[in-house]
Amino acid sequence: MCGILALLGCSDTSQATRVRVLELSRRLKHRGPDWSGLHQHGDCYLAHQRLAIVDPASGDQPLFNEDKSIIVTVNGEIYNHEELRKQLPNHKFRTGSDCDVIAHLYEEHGENFVDMLDGIFSFVLLDTRDNSYIVARDAIGVTSLYIGWGLDGSVWISSEMKGLNDDCEHFEVFPPGHLYSSRDSGFRRWYNPPWFSQAIPSAPYDPLALRHAFEKAVIKRLMTDVPFGVLLSGGLDSSLVASITSRYLGTTKAAKQWGSKLHSFCVGLEGSPDLKAAQEVADYLGTVHHEFQYTVQDGLDAIGDVIYHVETYDVTTIRASTPMFLMSRKIKSLGVKWVISGEGSDEIFGGYLYFHKAPNKEEFHQETCRKIKALHQYDCQRANKSTFAWGLEARVPFLDKEFINVAMNIDPEHKMIKRDEGRIEKWVLRKAFDDEEHPYLPKHILYRQKEQFSDGVGYGWIDGLKAHAAKHVTDKMMLNAANIFPHNTPNTKEAYYYRMIFERFFPHNSARLTVPGGPSVACSTAKAIEWDAGWSKNLDPSGRAALGVHISDYDNQNNPVNKTVELEKIIPTEAPLGLAIQG
Repeated sequence: MCGILALLGCSDTSQATRVRVLELSRRLKHRGPDWSGLHQHGDCYLAHQRLAIVDPASGDQPLFNEDKSIIVTVNGEIYNHEELRKQLPNHKFRTGSDCDVIAHLYEEHGENFVDMLDGIFSFVLLDTRDNSYIVARDAIGVTSLYIGWGLDGSVWISSEMKGLNDDCEHFEVFPPGHLYSSRDSGFRRWYNPPWFSQAIPSAPYDPLALRHAFEKAVIKRLMTDVPFGVLLSGGLDSSLVASITSRYLGTTKAAKQWGSKLHSFCVGLEGSPDLKAAQEVADYLGTVHHEFQYTVQDGLDAIGDVIYHVETYDVTTIRASTPMFLMSRKIKSLGVKWVISGEGSDEIFGGYLYFHKAPNKEEFHQETCRKIKALHQYDCQRANKSTFAWGLEARVPFLDKEFINVAMNIDPEHKMIKRDEGRIEKWVLRKAFDDEEHPYLPKHILYRQKEQFSDGVGYGWIDGLKAHAAKHVTDKMMLNAANIFPHNTPNTKEAYYYRMIFERFFPHNSARLTVPGGPSVACSTAKAIEWDAGWSKNLDPSGRAALGVHISDYDNQNNPVNKTVELEKIIPTEAPLGLAIQG
């Protein structure tokens, strides 16, 4: 994948505008360090920063159709591109890039081709025959995308907010599963799955159908011409991804080019739950395992860079993005260009610990729908931007369109957590891969309790963040928080600390409006807080805030696993507004 930037319908087509587009495109260079391109047609500019994964030799962008009347700049991976090429026998392709099919599909089908794409993508397509254009984003929003408007009537598109922050009068998140067409100057939703209406499904639970759908989702993502690996925390989701990848890698084209030995990667504080569990899974699967340890101080020193790259002040996103950001740099230094990751499972199957309190199957299902619809502002944003900060791509098989359709069609009664029946969170997924004859994972890993990424890397991480924020944010500052930050007012010192840094990088009002807000406990939506009266007094996104559910919850002070950080060993960093950005 890559970074894209487009300026469409501008009033000034002088050399100065071209230079400015190039300057803004370079802000995305971390996303695509391999090559860059810019194409101008009249009052439209399409720029691209490439991370070469499929057809590195000839797949540079922008891409064109045969006569160059259709121009495309795209950030994405189209997993069914070979099948789509076969449906276009009368077209000649200029490259072997998986994204090369987009221009030709548009020629054949017009604007209605987007649902034919199986993959993750954000693209801008310019039709020079009438100077019209379309912009589209993938179904769930795995790829990041923003849209902005200039005072001269121009439309701006960028993979990251930093490409629009200085030149647009207003900008916002481009909604996932939508298409924007210049012909009607508006959005329309192209992704319309059955679950989107939140109607309660009634299909019986078929463990083998679920298993086969997920295996297919993983296998199709092994499309590559460069080295790759898998992120392995030792939890259920990443372990299943690693197990399936390891099991089927030898049958793929990737194995012929790079070998059948899978590389796995994990990050955590010394002695963290994830490091221990990941090593055990790696030993079981026989992966070449790389363990990266970081300290609380390493994480604190990186907070400014994380907020700049991930473009949020959301507490749980920053907590989880920081170790992922640090790990991604290490992974890229080993020559790896993309990884498979386990995001999305908790939203689909109700894996967060607060789902234990879902009062009925209707509430359970509707909450999973709400969570999936919001993924682009949380876990997708984290996985995409914290890895791309170092030119590393993350692929997420749990968010495969076909797999989501299968999983979200299951009667939610089967997903409900029932301790008295031995059904813990994500039971339907665990049961689907509980194969006695050909086991995917050891039993205790297959049934390991959910750990949120920011907890699993070491409980001392969150405790250290809170202590550090308390040193930089005074009680007096918190008293005036609502006056300083009337939108999404921070209600903790940790949130206030992140907000100060964010405002330094992104002072535009549009920027602060791109970040979601509202109360949450253990990553719930605001609606789900109604499930437990006690949660409104304990609002924290950590999984340990699910009191009475997590084995190391905040009420269980004597649990030896719940290691707290030694505060006197944390070295104070510079004041938050003086944090530097790594180039």
